[in-house]
Amino acid sequence: MIHTKKLTKTYSLFEKEAGLSGSIKSLFNRKYTYKTALSDFDLDISEGEFVGLIGPNGAGKTTLIKLLTGIIAPTSGEISVLGYYPNKLENSFKMQYAVVMGQKSQLFFELTAADTFLLFKELYNIPADVYQKNLDYFVSLFDVGDLLNVQVRTLSLGERMKMELIAALLHSPRVLFLDEPTIGLDAVAQRQIRMFLRDVNKEKGTTIILTSHYMEDIKSLCKRCVVINQGEKIYDGSTDFLFEKYQVHKKITLHFAEPTDFALPQGCEIIEKNPLKCAFFAPFESTQQIAYAMMRQYELSDITIAEDEIGSVVERIYNNRAGE
Repeated sequence: MIHTKKLTKTYSLFEKEAGLSGSIKSLFNRKYTYKTALSDFDLDISEGEFVGLIGPNGAGKTTLIKLLTGIIAPTSGEISVLGYYPNKLENSFKMQYAVVMGQKSQLFFELTAADTFLLFKELYNIPADVYQKNLDYFVSLFDVGDLLNVQVRTLSLGERMKMELIAALLHSPRVLFLDEPTIGLDAVAQRQIRMFLRDVNKEKGTTIILTSHYMEDIKSLCKRCVVINQGEKIYDGSTDFLFEKYQVHKKITLHFAEPTDFALPQGCEIIEKNPLKCAFFAPFESTQQIAYAMMRQYELSDITIAEDEIGSVVERIYNNRAGE
C-alpha cells in the first residue's frame, strides 16, 4: 500500500547578506545552502495498519507526510502510495486519502459543521446514501449530534477536532494521515479522539499514519511505530518493545490538598516542588508502586502520571545505535 525506498528530500535555502548592497549582490551571485530533511528513507506499510511516527521537532515527520500525500516532491528515491506517485496529484489518488493536521483547519469557521460536511459531499462526489451512512456512523461514534448546527468558530478545540475528523472520513478514504491530532486538547478530549480512531481503524479497516508528541497516543493506538531523528529512520518495530527497552521513567505530579512537606522517594528525580505541588521522575518499573504509596502517605487533591518525553526516548535510541 505504502512503499518508499531511499526516499530523500533536500531543500535549497537562499542566503543573502543584509542591506541594500547584499540585495544587489544576490542578483548576480546567488548563494544557497542545502538542508536534507529526509535521507534514504525506507518504509513499507500494509493496508489496515495503524503506524505511529515519532521524533523531536524538525526530525522529518511532517516532511514524510507531505511526501506521501504529494504536497511536495522528493529529491530522489522511490515512493508509491496506493499504487500512485503522490506528487502527480491525480484526482483518483486524492479521493482515496485524507489528511488532518492538528494546527490547521479544513473547516469553514463561519459555517456550521453540517454545512461544511455538505460541501465535502459535493467536493468528493459522495453518493447521498454513502454520505448519510458515514455521517450517521461518525456522529454517533463521537456523540456530537447536538453540535452539527452550531457555527464552527464557537466550538471548543476538542469539539472542532472531532468535526475535522468526521469531515476527513466522510468520503471513506483508505488512508488517513494525522499530524498531531490531539495537540492542545484536554485529557478527556484526547481520550475520546483515541477511542474514535481505534474504532475507525478496526471497524472500517482504514490505514492510519499518526504523528504525535504524546507518547500515550502512540502507546495506546499503534502496535508499530517508526522513530525518525535528523531525517533518518532509527527504529521501526513493535511499540511495546520500544517502551520496554527505552522508556526509563514516568513523570508523577502530586497536587496536595493542603501545604505539605514532601519527602522525595528513593530513586526519583525532582522536577518541581512547592508546598501545594510536586512533580518528579519515577523509575518506569516502580511507577505504580510509588504512586500508590504517595496516595496512602499524603492528602492529595489530584495525581497524574505521564509517559516519558518523546525527545528523551529518541535520544536513548540514537545513543544506543551510535554505541553499537
